[in-house]
Amino acid sequence: MNDEPKPSPTALAAVEPESRSAAYPLSRLSARIDLVDVASEIQEADRVLGAVVGGQLDVIAEQIRGLQDKARQILARAELAAQLHRARCSFKKRPGHVYHLYRRSPTDVYLSLLSPGEWGGVPPHPFEGSFRLEVDMAWTRVDS
Repeated sequence: MNDEPKPSPTALAAVEPESRSAAYPLSRLSARIDLVDVASEIQEADRVLGAVVGGQLDVIAEQIRGLQDKARQILARAELAAQLHRARCSFKKRPGHVYHLYRRSPTDVYLSLLSPGEWGGVPPHPFEGSFRLEVDMAWTRVDS
């Protein structure tokens, strides 16, 4: 006869993975869940989320670059407008009129009502460009 002691039901549950109780509630009708399957699902979800989030961040980065370019354009126009508003002139500037910018020296610029052609093709100083003053006091280059 067999003199070995029989293991208790709780000892069998600890040894056998197919025991009747699980560490978490399961439906008896559902398929068995392996930790390897759970880990692979988590890994796949992380991969998909990483791709989705990466794509969304790429879109935002592109939008930021576009906004930076737009900001540079606005700042360049503002700098030009400030230069034109500070240029010397001996007349009252009126919206809708075209003015011609000349450079007397690296720091001395002035606006004139006379275009380079009206100087007989030989203006007294280097010509920088013709600009129209808009109603909102912005400047539009008209000689490009």
